[in-house]
Amino acid sequence: MDAEALARSWGQAVRGTSHVALSRSELDVLLRGLSERLLRALRTPELDRADVMAAGRELVGAHFTEIASLDRTLEHLGTHLQPHAEPGRLIAVLSALAVGFAGALQERTRHELERITVSAFDARASVERERWNSEARFAAVFAESPVGIGVGGIDGVIIDVNKALCRMFGFTAEEFAGRSFYDFVHPDDDPAVWEQMQQMVAGQIEYLRFDKSYFRADGGRISSQLVISLIRDPGGEPRYVVAMVEDVSDRRALEDRLRHQAEHDPLTGLPNRAVFFERLDAALADPAAAVGVCFLDLDGFKAVNDTLGHSVGDELLRVLARRLDAELGPDGHLVARMGGDEFVVLVHDGADRDVLTGVAERALETVRRPVRAGGRDLTVTASVGLVERGDGGASAAELMTAADTTLYWAKNDGRNRRAFFDRERHLADIERFAVAARLPDALERGEFVVEYQPLVRLEDSRMTGVEALVRWRRPGGLVGPDAFVPLAEESGLIVPLGRWVLEQACRQAVRWQDEHRADGVGPMFVSVNVSARQVREPGFVAVVEKILSATGWPARSLQLELTETDVMATTGEPLHVLRELAALGVRIAIDDFGTGYSNLAYLRDLPVHVLKLAGPFVSGTGGAEPDDVAVAVLAHVVRLAHTLGLSVTAEHVETARQVEQLRTLGCDLGQGWHFSPATDPARISEMLRAGSAGRVG
Repeated sequence: MDAEALARSWGQAVRGTSHVALSRSELDVLLRGLSERLLRALRTPELDRADVMAAGRELVGAHFTEIASLDRTLEHLGTHLQPHAEPGRLIAVLSALAVGFAGALQERTRHELERITVSAFDARASVERERWNSEARFAAVFAESPVGIGVGGIDGVIIDVNKALCRMFGFTAEEFAGRSFYDFVHPDDDPAVWEQMQQMVAGQIEYLRFDKSYFRADGGRISSQLVISLIRDPGGEPRYVVAMVEDVSDRRALEDRLRHQAEHDPLTGLPNRAVFFERLDAALADPAAAVGVCFLDLDGFKAVNDTLGHSVGDELLRVLARRLDAELGPDGHLVARMGGDEFVVLVHDGADRDVLTGVAERALETVRRPVRAGGRDLTVTASVGLVERGDGGASAAELMTAADTTLYWAKNDGRNRRAFFDRERHLADIERFAVAARLPDALERGEFVVEYQPLVRLEDSRMTGVEALVRWRRPGGLVGPDAFVPLAEESGLIVPLGRWVLEQACRQAVRWQDEHRADGVGPMFVSVNVSARQVREPGFVAVVEKILSATGWPARSLQLELTETDVMATTGEPLHVLRELAALGVRIAIDDFGTGYSNLAYLRDLPVHVLKLAGPFVSGTGGAEPDDVAVAVLAHVVRLAHTLGLSVTAEHVETARQVEQLRTLGCDLGQGWHFSPATDPARISEMLRAGSAGRVG
């Protein structure tokens, strides 16, 4: 909002609330200048409180002296500035403006009262008529002042009060008369105030100003700003005490509302993250305090919002917030909302591992109870991360980082559970993330290499193909794919990395073909692993076609491997991609078959050519006494695969006995250390050369 617009609407709000001699244009100029100062105060890093208070005094200086002027001003500014300001800063600015206004008004009244009082005493010493005029003016100011005024003796007994004070307290002037100032003590009063009052009536203090609460006649509470002045007689002896009381209850209520909004979550009413961190910092300030945090996140909350709507999701959050606060709050635990579907519980009263476990179990059980929302019963679960003081660091931020990490573990471990911070696991995660961060640069610097493992025909032990396996050449040696491929999957680097591996494998296959054409080596194929993320990537088929065209490797000699889980979950566009690849002549293989669904019937509808049996299928066939059940299962799988027109490759073949057993069962190809580990292209060339005259393995 700009200053001119604020000034224009401000002028409309306060027009007619006080008798002001300014013209409309003069009023616009005044309020525009004040608006610029207030907007500047909201935007500058350091609040110039004195400047804002001066703005309040200028309002009084322009004769906006009625309480209605201040009331309209605070209401208007609070409404129009709230969307454009941080709540805490807005409270501070409005408070400073009101303090400046009230102070100027009190000073104006006090100066006028003192001037008239002095004039009255002087007039009494001169002529009766002047005395009467002065007393009349004093009576007018006293009676009509919008500020409550009471006059008492130095013994504290009230002598006179004006109408404003009577309205404020709900007492008549007669009910005030004869009562003592000390009858109006409030439980919230600072005892030091009454000690200062004793010093004033003794003549040691001339002026007091402080905030004070009172009880009205009906029991209601008044928040006031109180100014007390000592009046001396001509001899300098304390004679009277004049108290000026301004009712600031509405302003205090506005400040309380704004403060509550700044400190509480608007949806659930729970303390927000700012309050939580403030309380956590305070708890950690005591080095001996046992402090713990339970960080809670709902499982699958996004599905509630996406399927039932955000209104149902909001209702669910409100109910769970009330339940968690009712369950844990009475024990002194702070329950706050961090945002979204995340809640946090601060435990700082003997927060050892057992206490935290108990709090977490109660929280999980509270969340599990069905919730009626949107006209239906909903049942949700939560995951909880638990940290104790010192886990992950000493500060509140470090403690919450550890809690967030631990919550992530609970999610990954299956949800609907709790997890404690584990330093070793945390360090492993840090290393894992560090590895993930180095992957893009590693690809850029050419640190990845491709090794190849022979695929051997079991019928005659001849190599008919190779599987391309990517390795990371880091300082200290090669790193296998198990250590970095999952990270590449998560980060999306698997797409450019997989494209690079496919291109390298096809180029190398062409080189082998050219190198051994004269050796009489028969046709061979190259098999490359691809991930479901690569298959879902737009244009994947075009990428494969481009690589085949650029390298000259035929599509019929390329095999792409996907894990069983990825293939069985393939529907929609990814399935269409596999069918397009198969139409090009590319063979599709299911890798690690037997570790997932193992649903052979489903394979009839998929463009699959090869099953690669996982290690557990093979390991039971080569022992000293082969497992009859394992052999029978494997034989059944091979027969069904062949019935579906699929070729079968056995992985992890490590013994001659396994080779013989697999050959007997009709398995087509084998792959494993019995034949050769993954090796460099030069070694494959040697094997191809030897394979032209003999067998592998």
